[in-house]
Amino acid sequence: MSAKPNWTYSEVGDDKTVKQWKMDGPSCGEEEEPLHTILGKTVYTGIDHHWREAVFATCGQQVDIWDEQRTSPICSMTWGFDSISSVKFNPIETFLLGSCASDRNIVLYDMRQATPLKKVILDMRTNTICWNPMEAFIFTAANEDYNLYTFDMRALDTPVMVHMDHVSAVLDVDYSPTGREFVSASFDKSIRIFPVDKSRSREVYHTKRMQHVICVKWTADSKYIMCGSDEMNIRLWKANASEKLGVLTSRERAATDYNQKLKEKFQHHPHIKRISRHRHLPKSIYSQIQEQRIMKEARRRKELNRIKHSKPGSVQMVSEKKKHVVAVVK
Repeated sequence: MSAKPNWTYSEVGDDKTVKQWKMDGPSCGEEEEPLHTILGKTVYTGIDHHWREAVFATCGQQVDIWDEQRTSPICSMTWGFDSISSVKFNPIETFLLGSCASDRNIVLYDMRQATPLKKVILDMRTNTICWNPMEAFIFTAANEDYNLYTFDMRALDTPVMVHMDHVSAVLDVDYSPTGREFVSASFDKSIRIFPVDKSRSREVYHTKRMQHVICVKWTADSKYIMCGSDEMNIRLWKANASEKLGVLTSRERAATDYNQKLKEKFQHHPHIKRISRHRHLPKSIYSQIQEQRIMKEARRRKELNRIKHSKPGSVQMVSEKKKHVVAVVK
């Protein structure tokens, strides 16, 4: 009979400590105590565990790499002097990790060399990043300017795609296990599901009681999405809103597949397209979308007028993808 594995998890706090806990709760009458406690020198703001080895990374004033069996970091990496809010390991190239700082930087590190590789500076601060679990060099950044940016780390000067639909700061992002979609959590009290190759979301979830959404996760079976919000609730959503839960009979499965094929066949018909794209939105989000649409059109009109009334070639049209990248430093 095989022994039960000792699953553990680690956490960081404002008290400058890193604590490791057992996944199982305490027995009756037993007080829960952490397995290990490490006292650091600075406040830690984020933590992420290596996908294969007994190594984890923390961030604060710098990025520290720790071994689970040691009380001091293996190495420390920094680039700049601002606090780092999030750090994430790459699930495929597991020696790579990325972090985002309050000075608008996204910095990539190589754990083998214990040095930063390169960084990209955006117009506004990035709250967190998430690596694509199927494509080693692709990651998506959740930004304060209401957008999400998907980058290829080999060419950081231009995002692969700019995802626009939120009307407030994007606070968290997580990929589906398939790597074809990701879910984002926003300060506008909604979560959205984006295809990786599309700039607009395919689904939006909201409720009357749900407040600012702080964190979001996609489950490993790719069927559900979990989110945590300001009113201290955790909600479980279906990744596909119309999908039936439970065991399907063969006739039900055949009918579902047939209906899906019909949708794909007539997806470009105007009426079908309108029905499939329509989503009910709260009045607050709807009015903000209309307001932002007017503001965006005004900026575009102003830019066209500037080009029209300037010397030919003196003012260049800048694409939406390149507008938000300030610089790439290697």
